[in-house]
Amino acid sequence: MSDALIRVNGVNKTFLLGNEPVHALNNIQLQIQSGEYLSVMGPSGSGKSTLLNMLGLLDVPDNGEYWLAGADTVPMDEEQRALYRRQQIGFVFQSYHLIPRLSAAENIELPLILAGIAPAERKKRLQPIIEKLGLDSRAGHLPNQLSGGQRQRVAIGRAIIMKPHLLLADEPTGNLDSSSGAEVVALLEELNNEGITLVVVTHDADLGQRAKRRIRMVDGVIVQDEKNAGANA
Repeated sequence: MSDALIRVNGVNKTFLLGNEPVHALNNIQLQIQSGEYLSVMGPSGSGKSTLLNMLGLLDVPDNGEYWLAGADTVPMDEEQRALYRRQQIGFVFQSYHLIPRLSAAENIELPLILAGIAPAERKKRLQPIIEKLGLDSRAGHLPNQLSGGQRQRVAIGRAIIMKPHLLLADEPTGNLDSSSGAEVVALLEELNNEGITLVVVTHDADLGQRAKRRIRMVDGVIVQDEKNAGANA
């Protein structure tokens, strides 16, 4: 379909565990339309994280095709992948990956600095994000002065500051209590409602059920791919 943001055709990925080959991805066929909200679920070792890393251009398939926003990504070299990743993709991880010596605002701003964006433009982009995240009073605080929920909101801010088309979230509520987790989920879903494509890898069945489309993986294979009629609109 013409509006497919992601097209994955016949992708395989094998790792060696000792001397044993492990088929982390096995003939993956997947299309994701722009603006979709998917959860990817399955037992440990099912290939969820490998799929997420491949979609995020952090890993390259052994063979097959991966098209993202109209570009064939498999032939790209590492420098090209890094540039395309910065332009197209935001990441949210379970363990935040914030830089301890930078304030909340500086952590959010960092991708803009790395992209060489001028200070005046950075300031113009930064403040609305801080307001959206509800971090006005915490923007000057270091990560160790923030709660887990606040740290994850900072991580989300950093992920979306470059206005990516695709947001990949790997266990985004895994380190949070239920209240903070609910706030983070609400924020991710708000971003999806604004048009960003959201892919969430999770062990949390409740979070997985919220997505409008659910994928289940077992042994590197997509065994279920269904629309969720009961998901949040």
